[in-house]
Amino acid sequence: MATQITAREGTVITIQTTLDLSGSMLTVEESILASVNEVGALATQEGLKGFDADGDPIMLGGIKWYSRGQLPKTYQTPYGEVQVQRHVYQRAGGGQTYCPLEHGARIVHTATPRFAKVVSHKLAQTSALQVRDDLQENHGRAVSKLLVQDLGAFVGTIVEAKEESWSYATPKLATPITTVGIGIDGTCVMLCGPQWREAMAGSLSLFDASGQRQHTIYIGAAPEHGKDAFHQRMQREIAHVKALYPQAS
Repeated sequence: MATQITAREGTVITIQTTLDLSGSMLTVEESILASVNEVGALATQEGLKGFDADGDPIMLGGIKWYSRGQLPKTYQTPYGEVQVQRHVYQRAGGGQTYCPLEHGARIVHTATPRFAKVVSHKLAQTSALQVRDDLQENHGRAVSKLLVQDLGAFVGTIVEAKEESWSYATPKLATPITTVGIGIDGTCVMLCGPQWREAMAGSLSLFDASGQRQHTIYIGAAPEHGKDAFHQRMQREIAHVKALYPQAS
């Protein structure tokens, strides 16, 4: 094997690799990239193992869960696919399973956090097809278009769920704020199917004594039946601004 672990001391490992530097400079660079990816994949594989449980029963929600043994799972990393044998737990009566490794390592769908971050960042800039080509051409990382789409959708679902409780930080302004302007608007949007949904948007603008706008907070909500989710978010932001500028009108 060209790449292997040669020493291990606790959480510190030493990895040795061998690469061929013959051919054109482009060929040499491609060989270096492939070797670096081998090192990264092997190190990530070992890193993931550190988040696994030891197989002993664990307590979750006051219920004892038992290991079904170490089962194989393939994970997507920035350096390539890696397969890890990890413990999967289940209650005595069966039902859903729980994987301590995936929880501890913050696995996103089947991807490591770093790979999920890379894919979602690229996908925010361009299409899934172009992300796939970019990963192959620039990172030596072959993935399918479907994997990019699935991972992007999964990350989007997490962000959408978290966003309901997020409040974005308002920057510290050098100029005193005397007035807050609140705006709300909406429209009906035709989605797939015969029904229309309401898409809402709102803004909170901060003005100084001379009427100059210093900052604006924008709030939006995906099309939904009614406006409940949007109104809740607006009310949270209004309360946030009131707390920051209690003297503003």
